[in-house]
Amino acid sequence: MAASGSDASDKPTGLTERQQKWFASVQASLERDTGKTLDEWVAIARTCPHDKPRARSDWLREHHGLGVNRAAHVLSVAFPSEMRWDDAGPLRAALWKDPASEAILQALEKAVAKLPDVTLGQRKTYTAWSRKVQMAATRPIKGGHALVGFAVLPDADPRLSPRGKSESWGDRLKGQILLTSPDQVDGSVDALLKQAWERS
Repeated sequence: MAASGSDASDKPTGLTERQQKWFASVQASLERDTGKTLDEWVAIARTCPHDKPRARSDWLREHHGLGVNRAAHVLSVAFPSEMRWDDAGPLRAALWKDPASEAILQALEKAVAKLPDVTLGQRKTYTAWSRKVQMAATRPIKGGHALVGFAVLPDADPRLSPRGKSESWGDRLKGQILLTSPDQVDGSVDALLKQAWERS
């Protein structure tokens, strides 16, 4: 899905229409609320002494009072080669290098494909799916496993645990599960995806 708007180069693709509108609103309010233009924030971000996205985001928050969402937007413009959201193939290949983990991803992709109107949002550190908003996401875990987050409460399935505080995917994904093989993408995972889809 291509980004909409007059300045598509500053907006990530792989987002639903609702997410794109929200993203545009973040940019529109940035100068009004902070007194600095996007270009000025980009210049500030490029002075950051850190080289990891999370550390840069924390630095913008701690030293300049910029919220997480606005920091993510500024960083995506300041460091486009590192924050590319519109080049899913290379991002997916770089993230899912372990064949065992990728096999789990492929099983999840088949399960997600059963649901209509789902948008893929490939990120640097995880693969996400959205309906109107994010419904599920997954990332590889060392040892050939995959962690999957769902937009459901942890009590929706006995295998779910609460979302880890360090997870970089959205706060909407309340329940998560560790999968150790593609066979575990079973009927209960299908049901969780369906519930998450209905809530998104």
